[in-house]
Amino acid sequence: MSTRSLRKLQSNKDLESPKASENIEEIPECDENERAKDEDDEDAVDDELTTSSSSKSKKKKNSVNKNAPQNIFALLSEEAEKREDEDVDSEEKAEKTENKANSAVRAKRKKKKKNKAKENQAVKPVEEEDEIAATVRFIEQNGVGKQVTSLTAVNGVRSNECLGLTQKPVLSIEHRNLNPENEIRRIFGSRVVENDRTQRRNRSRPFRKTWLVQPKEGWLGINKTGLSMRLDSTKGDLQYFVFEHSKAYQKVQFEFLDAVETLHPENIINIVKLYPYHIDALMQVSEIYKMSEDLQGAVEMIERVLFVFEMSFHPMFNLTTGTSRLDYRRNENRSFFLALFHHLTSVGRRGCWRTALEVCKLLLSLDPENDPLCVLLMIDFYAIRSEQYGFLVRLFDEWESHRSLSLLPNFAFSVPLALFHLSANDESKLKRAEAMLQRALIMFPGILFPLLDKCSVAPDSAVQKHAFFTSTAQASQSVELQQLIELYVGRSNSCWKEPGVMLWLENNVGKVLERVDVNDPLVLECIAKRTSTYRGTPRNIHRHLIISEIKEALSRLPPEVRFSPILSYDPLPPLDAISSYKRPPKPPRAAQQLGNPVSAFFQSLWPSFDPQAPAADQVGAVGGRPEGADLRQGVATLVDAMRHLLDGIRFTPPPAENAERENAEGNNAEDEEDEDGADDEWD
Repeated sequence: MSTRSLRKLQSNKDLESPKASENIEEIPECDENERAKDEDDEDAVDDELTTSSSSKSKKKKNSVNKNAPQNIFALLSEEAEKREDEDVDSEEKAEKTENKANSAVRAKRKKKKKNKAKENQAVKPVEEEDEIAATVRFIEQNGVGKQVTSLTAVNGVRSNECLGLTQKPVLSIEHRNLNPENEIRRIFGSRVVENDRTQRRNRSRPFRKTWLVQPKEGWLGINKTGLSMRLDSTKGDLQYFVFEHSKAYQKVQFEFLDAVETLHPENIINIVKLYPYHIDALMQVSEIYKMSEDLQGAVEMIERVLFVFEMSFHPMFNLTTGTSRLDYRRNENRSFFLALFHHLTSVGRRGCWRTALEVCKLLLSLDPENDPLCVLLMIDFYAIRSEQYGFLVRLFDEWESHRSLSLLPNFAFSVPLALFHLSANDESKLKRAEAMLQRALIMFPGILFPLLDKCSVAPDSAVQKHAFFTSTAQASQSVELQQLIELYVGRSNSCWKEPGVMLWLENNVGKVLERVDVNDPLVLECIAKRTSTYRGTPRNIHRHLIISEIKEALSRLPPEVRFSPILSYDPLPPLDAISSYKRPPKPPRAAQQLGNPVSAFFQSLWPSFDPQAPAADQVGAVGGRPEGADLRQGVATLVDAMRHLLDGIRFTPPPAENAERENAEGNNAEDEEDEDGADDEWD
């Protein structure tokens, strides 16, 4: 077959390519899902088609150039040249049609992708519009447009429940804020605690991770302490838990109570040595350290108590949500409340105000309805010092309606102070702060002079001469109200020492005097409310005054509380206390049966004598005092005094050398006196 015939066959094959392209165009469109799955494959095919077509065209051009008539025989035949030119033109047309077909396929696929993207974009706004319309419809139906927050009684806390606009409860806690080292790192930088962190990484960790306190090196491994927690009941979202003591723990508890009654600290310390994780013994030793001014030892004992409690938590007990409850009336639960109180005060002394605030929130969330330790009397102070002004304002706004927080002097003054700090660029907050501060000064006028005295600021002469802040304030102020005022001034006076705050207070005091001079009706209303409201102090406030140890407030305690026996590990237990087990009776002693002081004195000479041992018919509850305890305490005091008196009597005869020297000096003195008498006679 000649070359000319071969070229004709090749041109016929190339001419069939447009038909193929037409067939490609006639392929029916696939489903949306199939096109979505094959998009990547089609893109790869497009790239291959473009590269193959370009390479094919180059090869054909090269072949055309190579097959061009460059010899003498081709030039002799003009017909051959014309036919060759026709073949070349047909090849170029075939290439163009093939490229057009490929470009049409690619364009069609791109259109499909664009259409699909447009469809997706068109669907999304419809979905968003549906959600927005549903939200607006929900708000209109429920009337949330007028009142955004729906107030609920869960937690004693109010929360927003408007669709997706939920807000965390006001007493919610973050774990990272419970660690004072994190706050120290934020204040002073990571280099301050870097050495301690490296030491902790290097040494092995015998304990699991805890949130309240970090276990320290030297603490003994904890296995079975006898302390556990169980879920007592569930009411809605609230879960009530109870700590429990095992039989072995109860036995140690009885030994601890016996050691407390002996009034010897060594006996309590010995119990801690034998049982290093006994709760009440650790708390009592912490009090002993505090009395001896060993604050570091006292803090370590409280941290060990919290560590034991956290290791015994129930899996469902949550520190952060604010839905876990503990009943303070139960004897086993009270130690956890007291340990948290002492822990937050010690953390506050270190300047970790945010950590102290988080522990306050935790302590309040355990029993917000009763508040057995009156955390509401101190939470405002830690909120101001930690600059959590928004939290304090929110707590006041949500709890004022059912707790009447404005009747507490600390909230009446701290909330306007927080609003003043928040009113840098908000004029409405400043107006609200001034109105609340003026109302607080009218309601509690007796707080101004003690506060200025603590801040070392002398009041204006016009204020000193005005009777509203002097005689009127003292006349309408009860002893119970004076306790709250002294407590607030003694704790929160440092929050008012800033120059800007003091100037703001001075301006509002002047406005209050103007309202008093014009007989504002609010003045008479506050006087009537002040004289009728504060009558009788609840037991939880007395408990707070005792464990807070603020001297100004302790002086205001009533005599029946001040002179009553108070146990540091359980101060002023509730009158309706609940105890799951009772202390077993002790065998009677002969000295106590006779009731004779002389017999008791001779019996006390025996080393094994214990004047505090109860009789058979005098059995008290755990942590209580049996009948006749005061009499036995008086006998014990008398016996101790006699022992000290007998021990102090010692007869020590002088040594022989000293006796001879004293005799010789005495004889010389007598001889001199005789000589003087003889001289007088001669004269």
